Amino acid sequence: MSRTTPPRPFDVTALFPRLAPLARTATRLHPRPGSPSVHDSSVGGPLLWPADEPWPHCDEPHEGHGASAGPSPAQVRLLRRHRAAMEDRRRRDPEGPWATPEELSTDDRLQAGRPWPEGPTAMLPVAQLYARDVPQLRTLGPPGADLLQVLWCPFDHPAAPRPGLFWRSAAEVTDVLGAPPEPSAIQFSDYLPDPCLCAPEQVAEYPNPLELSKELREQLGDWTRWQAAAGSAVDSSYEAAPEEFYLNHLSVSPGWKVGGWSNWGLTDPVPRRCPRCDTGMDPLLTIASTEWDGAGGSWAPIEDRAGDIPPLPQANPPANFTRVVLAGGYGMQFHICPACPDHPYIDLIQ
Repeated sequence: MSRTTPPRPFDVTALFPRLAPLARTATRLHPRPGSPSVHDSSVGGPLLWPADEPWPHCDEPHEGHGASAGPSPAQVRLLRRHRAAMEDRRRRDPEGPWATPEELSTDDRLQAGRPWPEGPTAMLPVAQLYARDVPQLRTLGPPGADLLQVLWCPFDHPAAPRPGLFWRSAAEVTDVLGAPPEPSAIQFSDYLPDPCLCAPEQVAEYPNPLELSKELREQLGDWTRWQAAAGSAVDSSYEAAPEEFYLNHLSVSPGWKVGGWSNWGLTDPVPRRCPRCDTGMDPLLTIASTEWDGAGGSWAPIEDRAGDIPPLPQANPPANFTRVVLAGGYGMQFHICPACPDHPYIDLIQ
């Protein structure tokens, strides 16, 4: 499997030369449904976790504690299989019936939820990335580490799942944990990723307009400048706000990725300083609710445009292959200290 981002509409540095030194490499992960093993870079797949290392649990209070929580991970997977079967029947026979009585009865029972878990909660695997697939990890992570593993508690803390990042050397894991524990319930099914294989691809990114100088932002808003240099490459619908064209098509790539620039949308940029040494922190990993949307559709890979794309349930956001949805459609971004990757990371919802 491979995914190829189409070329950008034009070279933005030719129009705005001061952007050239701000270019950064991002690795788009392009997660797509599959059957990953512990030896694959994946989202929602099994982890190369040492058998003699305790599985991470969350022992902190959860927001929204109530009489019942959501279904268990196994129940979410069953519900998704039912939804997939219903969608397949709908495509083959739009007149229905799309669901069997047994599916409807089971779904009603499972959606009633389970008792709120007591005690520590087993964390869920979210992502596993090998440096052989994402070479940036060798410079972002601790010396000798070639594997990044991300898990989270599937309950809000306070408005998103609480994550945990783990670096390790894959060669040192000789005995793999075969059956990791799972939580008895999860707060929202959107916090359980579907197993996906990754197809990493490197692209060039430029800063979100909010991180540019005032002078550059003013230049981005000059429609006559765009017309003179870019011509028909810029959609005329952006005449009132050409900086939006830059934002949507030329700056920060959407979707799951490593490195690059931070995306902003929920808030304006906030300082990302290491809480231990006050060094400016670098973007590590972005977990996204969608691989692209209507405004940023030009980032859709060529292969997906050609139809090489798995069908998605109708309830999902556009291009949501992992089933992860955070904060109503935003993403979680991790930043780490370049001076010492062992210092505490920062996670932001944007």
